[in-house]
Amino acid sequence: MNFSAQLKLTIKLVRREGRRLRAAMRHGSLAESPVLFANSFPKSGTHLLTQVLEGFARVAPMALSGLPAVVMFDGPTGRPRPLNAILRDLDRFRPGDVGYGHLHALPPIVERLCAPGRAAFFIYRDPRDVVVSHVHYVTEMEPNHVHHAYYRSLPDFESRLRTSILGRPDLDVPFPDIRARFEPYLGWLERPEVLALRFEDFITHREETLLRVVEHAQVRGLRLPLGVEATLRALNSAIDPRRSPTFRSGKIGKWREAFTPEIEALFNDVAGDLVERLGYG
Repeated sequence: MNFSAQLKLTIKLVRREGRRLRAAMRHGSLAESPVLFANSFPKSGTHLLTQVLEGFARVAPMALSGLPAVVMFDGPTGRPRPLNAILRDLDRFRPGDVGYGHLHALPPIVERLCAPGRAAFFIYRDPRDVVVSHVHYVTEMEPNHVHHAYYRSLPDFESRLRTSILGRPDLDVPFPDIRARFEPYLGWLERPEVLALRFEDFITHREETLLRVVEHAQVRGLRLPLGVEATLRALNSAIDPRRSPTFRSGKIGKWREAFTPEIEALFNDVAGDLVERLGYG
């Protein structure tokens, strides 16, 4: 880590201590609270789930960590990050912190997030909607993305959508097809210590989904001084669509408008049974 990055991290850690102190003054010691961690497949509602977990800080001994997302790949270059750096990021979280990231279900990472004192959540979305969202994000919303210039160079939306489905196997940095990108996350669906959530359920069954979030946090050790009902209200009010581009549209199944018959056939060929395995058949 270079000096500038280390300085930024140090500032974030100092600010975190201030938030933790204020949280302890309001709701009691954070020492017995779990780390709440929002894990996701990219473009599947990361901001939404993080907002929900941050809502706990309004009514329970929790604090926003303010730490950056814990990710598998370096954003500007697209290259894999060393595993020891990822684990070091996870070890920075303290009891009562809220964090988030995009993490594969690798054994050492699973061990960290499933350990006592951790309450992990994994949100995913219909992968057909994911590839559509990915095109908009890379092309229009993130100029620093490693593939931004390439997507902008493509002639139309369909060619970009093909790229989001097929990946770019010609590169020396990993950008595989949609199935291969999702497979490293599938292990989270098999872990009872991790609550798997569908993005769509926050739209169609929000109250029931928020209750599942609260119950999982309780099972993993979070104390709720104000009770379940007040906590549910806090989590619901924490959702701010303006800060969640995926949630802002409030629509699901948008892929049906974006996919031509040819694109749908291509997706099905590449994804195989992924849609069915995720329950979207």
